[in-house]
Amino acid sequence: MQDVQEFTKEYFAAATDPDRERYFALFDDGIVVHDDGRSHEGLAAVRRWRTEIPPVRYELRDVAVTSTGCQAVAEISGDFPGSPVTLSFTFERNAQGKITLLDIRP
Repeated sequence: MQDVQEFTKEYFAAATDPDRERYFALFDDGIVVHDDGRSHEGLAAVRRWRTEIPPVRYELRDVAVTSTGCQAVAEISGDFPGSPVTLSFTFERNAQGKITLLDIRP
């Protein structure tokens, strides 16, 4: 499995890549994403959720290993109210390295 620094760099690079399939390839089919008070369960729901995300830039600030995966802190800027904002991204991954849980919080 990738080390957490490599993994988080790939996640944020894929999140801004025009080839959206690069981003979706990071997720397990049973992915659960918690963002902005809502939950999105399954890859189809995550695809719909991503269509709501405006184009943004991420600046990775910190990465740490947690007991169940890793956590990254990033500054997000773009054309949205309150930009820029710093958010915490908590990831859990399966044995194949696919993301099974993504929790995004202020």
